[in-house]
Amino acid sequence: MTFTVEVDVPVPMRDGIALATNVWRPAGPGPFPVLLVRTPYGKDDAGLYGNPKLPDVFALVDAGYAVVAQDVRGTSRSPGTFVPNAHEGRDGADTLAWLAGQPWCDGAVGMWGGSYMGFTQWQAAVRDAPALRAIAPVMSSADLYGAPWYSPGGALSQDAVLTWGTLSALRNLRRDLDDGRGDPADAHALLSGLSDPEVLHARLPLADRDAMTRHLPWVGQVLGHPERDTFWQEDAAIDHCGDITVPALQVGGWYDLFIGETVRSYTMMRRHGGSAAARDGQRLLIGPWCHADGTDLGTFPDRSFGLDSSIKAADLTGAHLRFFDRWVRGRTDAPDDAHRVRIFVMGIDRWRDEADWPLPDTRHTDFFLAGGGRANTATGDGVLTRDAAPAEAADTFRYDPRRPVPSLGGTVLAAASGAYPGPADQAAVETREDVLCFTTAVLDRPVEVTGHVTLILYVSSSAPDTDFTGKLVDVHPDGKAILLCEGIQRARYRASLTDPAPLDPGTVYELTIDLCVTSNVFLPGHRIRLEVSSSNFPRYDRNTNTGATIATDGPDDLAVAVNRVHHGPARPSRLVLPLIERPDPRHPTASTEAEARA
Repeated sequence: MTFTVEVDVPVPMRDGIALATNVWRPAGPGPFPVLLVRTPYGKDDAGLYGNPKLPDVFALVDAGYAVVAQDVRGTSRSPGTFVPNAHEGRDGADTLAWLAGQPWCDGAVGMWGGSYMGFTQWQAAVRDAPALRAIAPVMSSADLYGAPWYSPGGALSQDAVLTWGTLSALRNLRRDLDDGRGDPADAHALLSGLSDPEVLHARLPLADRDAMTRHLPWVGQVLGHPERDTFWQEDAAIDHCGDITVPALQVGGWYDLFIGETVRSYTMMRRHGGSAAARDGQRLLIGPWCHADGTDLGTFPDRSFGLDSSIKAADLTGAHLRFFDRWVRGRTDAPDDAHRVRIFVMGIDRWRDEADWPLPDTRHTDFFLAGGGRANTATGDGVLTRDAAPAEAADTFRYDPRRPVPSLGGTVLAAASGAYPGPADQAAVETREDVLCFTTAVLDRPVEVTGHVTLILYVSSSAPDTDFTGKLVDVHPDGKAILLCEGIQRARYRASLTDPAPLDPGTVYELTIDLCVTSNVFLPGHRIRLEVSSSNFPRYDRNTNTGATIATDGPDDLAVAVNRVHHGPARPSRLVLPLIERPDPRHPTASTEAEARA
């Protein structure tokens, strides 16, 4: 393979700033189709070219694409000030227009990249950029409120905001120090937070993050906009699906903090995309992965999904090439993925191809909460049953924000939270009196759950505001309680993310909690368990139970809430599971391609 590389090519933006850009071109006269990645993490960083979650750049060039990597404004070798998301739409559109005008570009451009690099793709896609033909966001989001910075239920994703905010503030500080500005003492303050979760997360008020906000004022803006107001709506590409006319290959992980928004952008674009290509060209690939580096093998301390579960086995480079050949090159004769959706089904630990998402044969089934009112801990009397609860009861617990339920695994961003991400055993938190557990009888046949999981609770509280959390757990015969998916609902946002309303203490309300998505076969001998509590920290911020602004409440403001979950004929609290009932959960009738690739 022969290619040429130009480094730090200045690409002019409309306001005169020129962004540093590397250009990899295949041998030959061209012109070539182009694949663009825009990153805040350094276009010259080896991680961009050796990250298993991203396509192999050498393979893209070898396939005849010019690959262009650009430092976004205010990062690495590009001038300006880095303000997350503020310039990505305009700068992305200007870069695409510049590329289309180059003699070595044939006028067709695709975009790729993960996490923030996915944000840049969605922002460019809603702009008028004729050269853009397709995007491939990996573990990313088209609604930055829904993920990664807040949640569908209105709670702050504290681990994500403070971890990523600290790292980004450090990068900005480094630039300031190189220019003779900035205080070196701030580096110590920021680094101490990364090395000690207590320093990063425990301090109150939450908004008291001087070093971080000094070098990344955006963090203060995030904390100052807890509602999904215009601050978030202006950058929500998902709100403008009709303006997006390009297809997307979307890659996610069941334990990635973006997974809920990954599948939502897929379904929204399938229904409301601005062109037939945008609607029909959606592709979705999900494996048993999380966002943190080093977890690409599908192996975690409490659960391993086998060699076939790795990102390498999923062949992300091949999936990108098939997708780009079809939609960037326009090769209708090129082999495309036969099915729109490819998922790894946990439990049976196998890959499977599907026609669409949600799976067309999904049957949403109610599992009712029942028991005598002592569901506290895994040894309590909480029951999860397909039969309606026979009698009224209420389970009570005290939620004290001074001792929140710790996050164990799940969709935490990184180990800086003090907990590793992924399918962790929940046994340690299931011994707490402030964790309610509702469990089925031991299963005598496989039960597949694939899709969106919803929890409907009838609740009351002594506080004017509090949270309710839910976790879907697979209880193994050896007692391990492996987390599958989770969610949270801030009570003040029970009706609207833009119009908060306090609780009337003691009044019973119906709450709907989005527990996100999963795909798992509960095998015979296993049990299905639901955990309910009021905190999951530091995955989400602690509700102070005051009804005031949570980010500015201090240690003396914290209040204890007495929370109740009601269930019975009049108040049918229930877990709604997306069941897939086929002749056999291993699905021998699945496509031969799926079997071969699994």
